[in-house]
Amino acid sequence: MSKKMHKIYVHIDNNCSSFIGEALYLAGTFNNWSPNHLYVGEIPEKGKSITVVLPEVQEGDLELKMSRGSWESLSTSGDGRLEGAHMTTVDAESEVFLTIESWRDLFPTSTASKQVHVLAEDFYFPKLNVYKKVWIYLPQNYLKDDRHYPVIYMHDGQHLFDEATSTGRAGPIEWMVDETIDGAITPSIVVAVAHDEDYKVRKEEYMVHAGEELSTAKGWWYLDDLVHRLKPYVDRQYRTLVNPLNTALVGSSLGGLVSIYAGLKYPEIFGVIGAFSPSIWMDEENLYAYASKELFSGEDKYSGQELYFYVGGREIKRRVGANEVNMGEDLGRYHLWLEQHYKGKLSLAINSEGKHGAIYWQSAFRRFYTHWENKINSFKHKNIQYECK
Repeated sequence: MSKKMHKIYVHIDNNCSSFIGEALYLAGTFNNWSPNHLYVGEIPEKGKSITVVLPEVQEGDLELKMSRGSWESLSTSGDGRLEGAHMTTVDAESEVFLTIESWRDLFPTSTASKQVHVLAEDFYFPKLNVYKKVWIYLPQNYLKDDRHYPVIYMHDGQHLFDEATSTGRAGPIEWMVDETIDGAITPSIVVAVAHDEDYKVRKEEYMVHAGEELSTAKGWWYLDDLVHRLKPYVDRQYRTLVNPLNTALVGSSLGGLVSIYAGLKYPEIFGVIGAFSPSIWMDEENLYAYASKELFSGEDKYSGQELYFYVGGREIKRRVGANEVNMGEDLGRYHLWLEQHYKGKLSLAINSEGKHGAIYWQSAFRRFYTHWENKINSFKHKNIQYECK
């Protein structure tokens, strides 16, 4: 049964003195987040407003953003930060109220803090036989002291620190990893590896098993390069705490899935795995089979490890030619299964209103980092000896 359509009146107040009279556009779920934003009129004078009508909006969730025609010219908060879309539920003819506070292109293109550096423009991954850009976040006092620091390795590096390099279905939202640690009491080093810009190649590099829709899977090679090439390099060049108690791996979506596999294969390397919104549905049968093989091997490899999961309660993936996938239910089943078989610690964070995207992983990472701080500080209080390089 097709969903009903409703008329939506969008009232837009302008609280910004720039770009008066220029073309104003809307983007959102009503046009499937098309990069060709919908022209709705001219930007009114500061303190004035305009009303536009979206004549046919499908019943259900509606998300909206304002722009001047491109992702580079989105409306922002007063301090220039991109925010999540305005969200409402459409079940009848209704009104939406938006306010222009400022515009993204009035502020510097880069949002990365000065603690973020390019470790290498072309770091060689020998198993994959590719060169990847790698960023490193160094704590604020790194050059002022001689401490060794915990390390978090992360996938999809271009989305973590900087709106200038991030991309997304609803615009260039970054995770604000650097801002989170800038404001933390206990600092860490973060090593962030760029994904391939070709989505098909990214999928190959983050999937460890081939399937009907994927003829080649290179995820094991990617993880091998992380463990045997990148991590040793980082430990040689920087003051790191190298043992698994102080080493985490974090990723989202396919990056969350490959992180789970990394935790299963390399518990002696990664003491904490952060899997945000993992795409279990893309390799579910193989994941359970591989986990069973490793967990039932008879070895006590996981007692000191923690698997930290996050998922949004509204993460629904629509598969072409198949039923919808509820990612929360997928992760809930896997978490329940692990409770019966996994000897390490399990943590599960749920945002009941969360969807699949970077704006939600921003807050998920902040929550994870508080958890991580508490964990590494508990090592200190228990007088666990840190292993330095």
